[in-house]
Amino acid sequence: MKEFMMIFRSEKNDQPMPSPEQMQVMVKQWNDWIGGIAAQGKFVSTNALGMEGQTVSSTGVVSDGPYAELKEIVGGYMIVKADDLAEAVKLSEGCPTLAIGGTVEVRDVMVFDM
Repeated sequence: MKEFMMIFRSEKNDQPMPSPEQMQVMVKQWNDWIGGIAAQGKFVSTNALGMEGQTVSSTGVVSDGPYAELKEIVGGYMIVKADDLAEAVKLSEGCPTLAIGGTVEVRDVMVFDM
């Protein structure tokens, strides 16, 4: 099996912060979806990304923030195991990001023998 990375993207919105109850519902949706992948033995790891960061350019210029314009948010990623890209894409079905209009980018992870 190969490893694939799912990158979770969504559009920035000006909605108020979710209530604690809404947050619990969202966390349960993510846990249920990830748990389903783990139950298949295809889960490797996942993490959410914070809003703090800096960007380093090829010229060495360091700018605040991970993006120049905050239109799209990369909220996190997950590594899964699958036989091929089609199977990895199928695993993205049901991702909570998709339910809010976001996207899941699925990419193969290149392994370099050192």
